[in-house]
This record gives sequence, C-alpha cells and structure tokens, in this order.
Amino acid sequence: MSTVRERSVPREAARRRPPAPSGPARGGGGAGRGSLWPYLLIAPAVLGMLYLLLYPLARAVLISVQDFRLRQLILGDAEFVGLRNYRTLLGDPEFWEVVRRTFVFMAVCVVAIMVLSTLVALMTERLGRVARTVVLSSLVLVWAVPVVAATTVFQWLFHSEFGIVNETLTGLGLDSYEGYTWFAYGGTAFAIVVVLIVWQSVPFAAITLYSALVTVPAELYESARMDGAGGTRVFRSVTFPLIRPVFMLVLSLEVIWTFKAFVQIWVMTRGGPGEATTILPVYAVQTALAGQRYDLGSAASMLTVLLMSGVLVLYFRQLFRQEGEQL
Repeated sequence: MSTVRERSVPREAARRRPPAPSGPARGGGGAGRGSLWPYLLIAPAVLGMLYLLLYPLARAVLISVQDFRLRQLILGDAEFVGLRNYRTLLGDPEFWEVVRRTFVFMAVCVVAIMVLSTLVALMTERLGRVARTVVLSSLVLVWAVPVVAATTVFQWLFHSEFGIVNETLTGLGLDSYEGYTWFAYGGTAFAIVVVLIVWQSVPFAAITLYSALVTVPAELYESARMDGAGGTRVFRSVTFPLIRPVFMLVLSLEVIWTFKAFVQIWVMTRGGPGEATTILPVYAVQTALAGQRYDLGSAASMLTVLLMSGVLVLYFRQLFRQEGEQL
C-alpha cells in the first residue's frame, strides 16, 4: 500500500502543474498574431487588385442607372433613372443586330482557333526535337507580339496601294486585286479581323494543348494501334478523352477572349465599314463617345458582361453535368 501511495503522489502533483508555455508565447508573439502575418503581407496586393477591378465595375454599374452625359461628367449632378437605359438598349433593333453579329463573330473565331490549335498541337507532338523547338519558338514569338503592333502589321498587309497581299495576288495574275480596298467592304473587313484574332489566339491554345498531349501515356496509343484503330479513332477514343479538361478550359478562355475583342477592331476598322465589324465592346464605346451618352455606353458594357457570363454559366453547367454522368 505504501508503494502505491508514493507513486500516486507524484502523478497528482504532475497533473496540478501548469502546462509549459509554447514556443511562440515565449518569443512575445501569440499564435494568432503569427498566423495573420501572411495575410498582412498579401493585403496590399489584394486591396490593389480589388480597387482596380471592383471599383471600375461598380462605377460602370452606377453610371448605367443614371442620366450621365457630358454635362453630368463635368458638373457631377447625375440623376438616378433606374433601368431606363437598359430598356432603351433592349428596345433598340440595332443593339440586337450587334448582339447577333457578336455571337457570329465569336463562333467563327472560336471554331477556327480550336481546330487550328488542335492540329498544330498534334503536328508538334509528332515532330523531332529540332523541328519541335522551331515550331514552339515561333508560336511563342507570335504570342509575344503586342496587339496594336500586330493590328498595324495586318493593316499594312492589306493596304490598297502598298500591301503585300494585293501585290502577291496581282503577281499571280489576278489583276482585279490591283488597288483593291479590303477595308471598304464589310465582308472582307470582317474576314480580316477574324484572321487577325485567330492568328493571335492560336499560339496560346496550341501550346496549352500540346502540353496536355505530352501527358498521354504512349502505351495507350500502342494498345489502340494493336487493336486496329486508325488515327481518327485513336484521337476520338484515347487522346481527346484524356485532354478534354484542358481542351474545355482553353475553349472557355477563347470564348472570353473573342467576346471582348476590342483593340484589334477599334484600331483596324473602328467598327466599320458601316457596322460590319461592330461587336458589343465596340458598340459600347461608340455609344458612349458618339453623343456623349456615357450612361448608355455603361449599360451596353453591363449587358455585354451579363451575356458573356450567361454563355459561360451554361457552358460550365453542361460540362459539370457531363462529368457527373461519366462518374
């Protein structure tokens, strides 16, 4: 009994002892303060990003529900008008024509970009080391060209007097293209803008898809060929299912890229000739600058954001539904 009592006393004393202070408490800083330090470090960048992104958006939303013209811009006495600007735009047939043209432009560009970039990625995967390096380097160089510089180059390529396109076609015997004014006709101007957008977008999409292709195991290709599958069947049954997440991501990014294309069109044609190349972002700027109707321009910008968001929501909803069915 005495032995048991002697052992129980030290145990009770040990239980009554206060716990030793932890490491951060000894140094004078609590665990809570230490955990906040990373957030304090990134706070300036986050606040700056929020200011640069959210403030212009909130300002545009506010202007879109006001009577905001040149007088209000100078004096600052804008009147709240609710949804009147949105009703004006939605009741304008010209606005719906611009919406239709925007979706046609987006569909043509995105289909061409995805087809060409997939073909370029597949070709690059099958090239040797030297040829692959040359192709990837060329894609990166094209991707690095500034937007305004590339647009200016395309303007000179299709110049009516000094353009190399007219000179080449004339040299091939097509005399009707001598002094041909490409930007004077809506169809040709629209086609040139599409070619420019596709040319600028293919490098990013092709490099991204190539990065996904190199992750596909070679054993799957060998098994498919041993089963007698051709190139098209291999791509449809082996390659595309494995790179599909990356493919869909690139597709969504290209939808956003083409939907908000503004600089190329504004520098090259300013929406002309007529309204042939006017899409929603260009229409919003034209509306704001033509008659100093900044309220209608802001409303057009907000409707552009809503339409683009709606397209992406429908797209991601369908994507998630298909992934759920596969699981």
